[in-house]
Amino acid sequence: MIYRNHLFGASVAVACLAGSVAGCAGSSGGGTGAGASTGTITTSGTSCQVPGPGVDDCGANKESCCTSIPVPGGMFYRSYGTTNLGNLNGGTLGDPATVSAFRLDKYLVTVGRFRQFIAALTGQGGRIGWTPAPGSGKHTHLNGDRGLDDSGSPGLFEPGWDANDNAVLTTDNLTCDMDFATWTSAPGANENLPINCVNWPLAYAFCIWDGGFLPTENEFEFATAGGGQQRVFPWGTMDPGTSPNYAVFKCNYNSTNGDCTGVTNIAPVGSATLGAGAYGHLDLAGELNEWLLDYNAAYSNPCIDCAFLTHASGREVRGGYFQSSSQVEILSSYRNEGLYPMNNYKSNGFRCARTPK
Repeated sequence: MIYRNHLFGASVAVACLAGSVAGCAGSSGGGTGAGASTGTITTSGTSCQVPGPGVDDCGANKESCCTSIPVPGGMFYRSYGTTNLGNLNGGTLGDPATVSAFRLDKYLVTVGRFRQFIAALTGQGGRIGWTPAPGSGKHTHLNGDRGLDDSGSPGLFEPGWDANDNAVLTTDNLTCDMDFATWTSAPGANENLPINCVNWPLAYAFCIWDGGFLPTENEFEFATAGGGQQRVFPWGTMDPGTSPNYAVFKCNYNSTNGDCTGVTNIAPVGSATLGAGAYGHLDLAGELNEWLLDYNAAYSNPCIDCAFLTHASGREVRGGYFQSSSQVEILSSYRNEGLYPMNNYKSNGFRCARTPK
């Protein structure tokens, strides 16, 4: 079955439900197969300099919430499909792309980490708070510090932070939904939950402040698909069923009847331990949709360290979230249709990427 999304009038094959066959393979575990990361795992991040809940106690091992895992980069196919579950014969492989090595945070940004950022953003004692420097947040390890190729404007490169967005860096909308918003005005029980209700500028600004940048759609899918393994799900081919141990979706966390009633149905980051990706990242599928750097547009070919960065109607999000009603939304190659950058839905979260080391 080939699932499709319609992007600006074009129908694009977006997902693969396949078995362990060439082009769509992968083990059911993460971080231990042929695609496992071999670089140095780091814990850099401004948001983790002061220990506390949601800062130094993430995942089963209670590790730094700023743990960042190397992703080797390489060539992969962004679109891949299958004619039926468990069989790639007759499927498609299209829209090749190449990404350079980078680091991607293991966890979604927590409330505890985001609280450190808000303190810097708002300032104290009447002082003007922190704002990103114009042009910051680029992939400076690419193209002689110029960053990504802009596939929307050939010959141009990544623009970085736009100072016009300083005006929308506000905490006013962090409680977008009184039942599902994870943010609280004071530290409490939610510090290990992923921050949600964030708009795109807040996500981008956080990553800049934290010493990184927002990942591109290609970088996120490369990590999710295990690069050339073209994984069906981040963990491989295992159907997650209703288990929250693979992915938090279909209201399957802290629910007995499959209904979501509030923030209790959002899991602490890293809870879905069986859902680890090829390089060890957690919650790449489910939990929260993740803001990405690109504007939403049809794939461009060829693509080497590219992203669509010319203004369009919406920014890309990927991954699915705790209330996603179908496993299609958590497939590694599934594309959303983009969201207006100021949208701050309960479904929206993010993680940061960083330069390779």
